[in-house]
Amino acid sequence: MDKIQTYFQAIGFTGDDLDSIVNAFDVLAVMKNDLFVEEGKVSKYLAFVDSGLFQYFVWKDGEERTTYVSIENTWLASLLSFISQAPSLENVKALTDGRLYIISRSALKDLVERIPSFKNFYIGLLEWAICGIDASRHDLIVLSGDQRYEKMLRQEPHLLQQIPLQYMASMLGVTPRHLSRIRKNIR
Repeated sequence: MDKIQTYFQAIGFTGDDLDSIVNAFDVLAVMKNDLFVEEGKVSKYLAFVDSGLFQYFVWKDGEERTTYVSIENTWLASLLSFISQAPSLENVKALTDGRLYIISRSALKDLVERIPSFKNFYIGLLEWAICGIDASRHDLIVLSGDQRYEKMLRQEPHLLQQIPLQYMASMLGVTPRHLSRIRKNIR
């Protein structure tokens, strides 16, 4: 549990609060292609990615469409399903073997009720996620594939180094062939 403890210590949690938070998480080892969230089922956990790559995707016209990829040291959940306890509209699959720190909805709610600073952390996490989702939606409507790639290159270059190109292309709303052309023109 060292990594999750280090994460929460780095953002200011100490003592009993830190112990309560760390103890609320369980470790989950995942194998490549394991589903963390399955479309049509309720998402039961929020997770912190200790290691591995995780693909958010939907099926459309018989094709897997990647909407996002979570990497090490990020949070992972099908938020709509986790928060509303409604069946998930998406899948989340391990692209590699990995390890997650998971917390159930009930354990999370307990921490939110008992530790005011954790409640503030959780609200901040949700606000960050909502802003990211809103920005992605805007970019898909307003920006061209080239512009979306250039924005990702500026704002999240680490993703370009870690995410396989076929998933990156799907996230950007372009074909792998078009992404290759974009990358060639930018170099």
